[in-house]
Amino acid sequence: MHLLVTRPEPDGERTAAKLRARGCEVMLAPLLRIENIAADLGGEWHAVAVTGVNALRAIADNPALKTLLASPAYAVGGRTADAALAQGFENVISAGGDVSDLARVMKTHLRAGARVLYLAGDDRSGDLAGDLAAAGVDVTTRVVYRAVALATFPSDVGEALTVGWLEGVLHFSRRSAATYLDCAAVAGITESALAPVHYCLSQQVAQPLEAAGARAVRVATAPNEAALIGLIIG
Repeated sequence: MHLLVTRPEPDGERTAAKLRARGCEVMLAPLLRIENIAADLGGEWHAVAVTGVNALRAIADNPALKTLLASPAYAVGGRTADAALAQGFENVISAGGDVSDLARVMKTHLRAGARVLYLAGDDRSGDLAGDLAAAGVDVTTRVVYRAVALATFPSDVGEALTVGWLEGVLHFSRRSAATYLDCAAVAGITESALAPVHYCLSQQVAQPLEAAGARAVRVATAPNEAALIGLIIG
């Protein structure tokens, strides 16, 4: 099967390697580039909230990290939780789902008045701070990375879409799916770009593709890489 992985690096290469190991031919075209943002993370926190591995990578050299490691870390899912443990957090709680699941878990663990540091990207899904504020939990959001979108497809990707070589495209975020559509429009190949099967991490990721007219959209049963690959490999 011929597939396109649009995930940012270094995660895109890991996903591509797993697909190649299962006999797929894979093109890798990260449509978003991750840039770290320096942020002041000082303060007294009862907990840290993380909704993606990129946020943990972004604070690896932050002078406040050593202090933060003493706080419980609430992670959106298993992979983010594993990354938090690897970084040195000892008390890590995984919500095993999406941002709504994370808010639900944190509400059961934290009392009103708790102060939470949310390590976030500049483009966020859900409203973790708003959800927790309703329970009296004070969330301070610090943006520690941004995702910069490509303006055009790499030339080989545009050609592969034009000639119909690609049978499937993997989308890991709503932003990357929207960028995929933008790049297709710039290249004048929207119809060709919509033709493959689009494998999406969640229904939210799938929405821009469905709205654009993609007829073959598949949504993972859980918002993680294993479930997404399972759609393809079975």
